[in-house]
Amino acid sequence: MYFAALLARTEDGWEASDTELDDVETLSDLADLAREASPDEDTVLVLIEQEDGWFGVVRVDGEEDPRIYVSDAAAAARSSYGEILLTDELLGREPGDDVPDLDALDLDGTEDGEPDDEDADGGASAASGESVPHGPVGDAQVLEDLGVTEKELRSMTEDAVSEIAEALGASEVLETVR
Repeated sequence: MYFAALLARTEDGWEASDTELDDVETLSDLADLAREASPDEDTVLVLIEQEDGWFGVVRVDGEEDPRIYVSDAAAAARSSYGEILLTDELLGREPGDDVPDLDALDLDGTEDGEPDDEDADGGASAASGESVPHGPVGDAQVLEDLGVTEKELRSMTEDAVSEIAEALGASEVLETVR
């Protein structure tokens, strides 16, 4: 089960709204959704939490590129919502790294579905899963100027979204959408 909310910083403080991510397919879609929550181009945080698995923070400041932090990339990669956040750039790889180079393939007759020795050992098939690291990725200083240090963010676990809201002084408005 997941929970996603938008926190928009306004002149009057934080405003929260829950959000459905069913129609969001890319990080660009998510950033557009966040920008719609704040017509004045204020800071908007998208907080996503998958129960007992991982959490993510996406910060959108006006038209700037979103800043992202994900607490556990490997866990997030197993979630359709996490996959939205885990861009090639965030994972430090070139776009298309996970697509095999057709010129480098060894077409030795096993391509018809017969496992070769590498697949039996988990060699070739395990390599693609290793491209997503276990642990946090992204900008751990994404909330630093809002009062949540990198150390605090990295130490958050079970109820991170509530802890972040508490640190920002937005726990009451967040609870209205939970």
